[in-house]
Amino acid sequence: MSVAGFLAPACVYALITLLHLVVPARHVEGYVVSPETHKPYRYRLNGLVVYALTISLWALACSQGWLAWDFFWTTRFEGLAGACAAGLAFTAWVVLSAPPTEKGLLADLFLGRQANPQWLGGRIDAKMLLYLIGATMLGLNLYSFAAHHLLTFADDPSPGVALYAALFSFFICEYLFFERVHLYTYDFFAERVGFKLGWGCMCFYPYFYAVGLWAVADLANPHAPVALQVAAAVLFFLGWSLARGANMQKYLFKRDPKAKFLGLLEPQVLSDGSNMLLASGFWGVARHVNYLGEFLMAIGLTLALARPGHVVPWLYPLYYVVLLVPRQIDDDRRCAQKYQGLWRAYVARVPYRIIPGVY
Repeated sequence: MSVAGFLAPACVYALITLLHLVVPARHVEGYVVSPETHKPYRYRLNGLVVYALTISLWALACSQGWLAWDFFWTTRFEGLAGACAAGLAFTAWVVLSAPPTEKGLLADLFLGRQANPQWLGGRIDAKMLLYLIGATMLGLNLYSFAAHHLLTFADDPSPGVALYAALFSFFICEYLFFERVHLYTYDFFAERVGFKLGWGCMCFYPYFYAVGLWAVADLANPHAPVALQVAAAVLFFLGWSLARGANMQKYLFKRDPKAKFLGLLEPQVLSDGSNMLLASGFWGVARHVNYLGEFLMAIGLTLALARPGHVVPWLYPLYYVVLLVPRQIDDDRRCAQKYQGLWRAYVARVPYRIIPGVY
């Protein structure tokens, strides 16, 4: 077992945390209100710069011969074990250091006790740091796995590996570019920080999301039709348009309910006098059409590898079904409790949950 591989994730996470602390950041207010101050939480956002710096430092280390380009591939099992240990240690610390809830220890460990922990006077927000750690470690894994493929099959590499890495790079970078928008999503107002988020971001996110390359990086070029990869890219960006468009429309509406989306679409609103629900544009098509976008992106990424008959890469889109369908059900339940008759009116107007005309 490689001790360096086992310790590598913890070292990367420490580096990301340090960079997050020292790199200049935007200071913005979020959507969630602090129960102590009764004001919106404030956040320091510098994720895309931290990501770029971390990847640049990795590339520099590899180019100088200090680290093998495929280090994270050759030590992937040790790295997975180290990331798992780091996630479990963080979970134990963040949960057991907070007062218990009434749900019991097991529920507290899995779901967490604190909703929005911040440290060092607000310089670090737990959720934003965890998402940054997961995204950056995922990027390192993707590039190292792709490098292994290129080194192994230098004479005939698979275009699918390059396309997969490129699409996933876009996925990570645009997520970090739109950090502020994600402050208005389900995770921030509905979830606490425990095993699900802590271990999930430190271990599951950076290692499972790369399952496609994990499965095929050491396989030769399948010489698949170019049309398959073109279709994969088109499907990916169609999904991105739905997911990003819906999230941006909701973000704009929450900040200014009268603003036109893209300067063109007048918002159509349902109101009971005290609450308002957006019922037009993306949010007039399905109640969670952004989840459909996530499904399509995942399918596009899987098809980009040009191995549609390989079962393992399909675990990635299957994961989104397992994650987002229960989340949609829970979100609908929360909205029904919060908005009551207004929510029933919205459901009557927008009957489909995720897929228009189907579900």
